[in-house]
Amino acid sequence: MQLASLVRNETGVDDAPTVVMLHGVFGRARNLGILQRALSPHFNTVAFDLRCHGDSPHAPISYPEMARDVLESMDALGIREAYIVGHSMGGKTAMATTLTAPDRIKKLLVADIAPDTMIHGQHDLAQQLYHTPLPTLKSHAEIRKFLHDLTEDPAVGELIAQHITPGDPAQWNIGVTDIVASFPVIQEWPDAFEGKTWDGPALFVRGGNSPYIKPHHHEVIQGYFPRAEIKTIPNTGHWVHVEDAPSFNAMMLDFFLRS
Repeated sequence: MQLASLVRNETGVDDAPTVVMLHGVFGRARNLGILQRALSPHFNTVAFDLRCHGDSPHAPISYPEMARDVLESMDALGIREAYIVGHSMGGKTAMATTLTAPDRIKKLLVADIAPDTMIHGQHDLAQQLYHTPLPTLKSHAEIRKFLHDLTEDPAVGELIAQHITPGDPAQWNIGVTDIVASFPVIQEWPDAFEGKTWDGPALFVRGGNSPYIKPHHHEVIQGYFPRAEIKTIPNTGHWVHVEDAPSFNAMMLDFFLRS
């Protein structure tokens, strides 16, 4: 399927190299604005809404299908090859895209996820959201309060709030049914990629306080991506690219601009 996208290019060059950007579960393309702003003076940047998120169509989630979504959407935009960066679920999708079409990807950057089964912290939240009917919420302030009371985490509440439209009752504008049904798949790494490798430049950036990339994952990562560098940003968690954006952006720019 073709995905909704946000394009930003401040290079002044029509044929500037492209960076494709992929968000995590419950995110959307516009959440990656902080990365686009850092990259757009040097690259054409394209942030996609993955399936069931943002303005993209809803359908059951799997990493092989999402990789095909990315490639089909690149085709629709006339992008033959690209650098690619993804966080969490988007990081797995970026890896899947690279292994599916290795000739289409120039460099791979993955934020705080490994090609392995990961028990996402959002699983319980997804179940809670799915089984909690939305009440009448007439404003974005009421939506934020409802989610704050439900999640007890303002940052998570702000993330989820973008997917609710005010009304009587309020309505989801995200594929919450497909996301919840697909959560076991989102947490896993598909057997379809076993035995595949990609020998291009890869960088995995982990949060120093995050449990998602552990020491034993280094060997797993390099089994798929033999040239992978694995770097840590101290004092950050899973949202490493947000919690210390200057450090993450500096690593990202150094990696993508390096010849």
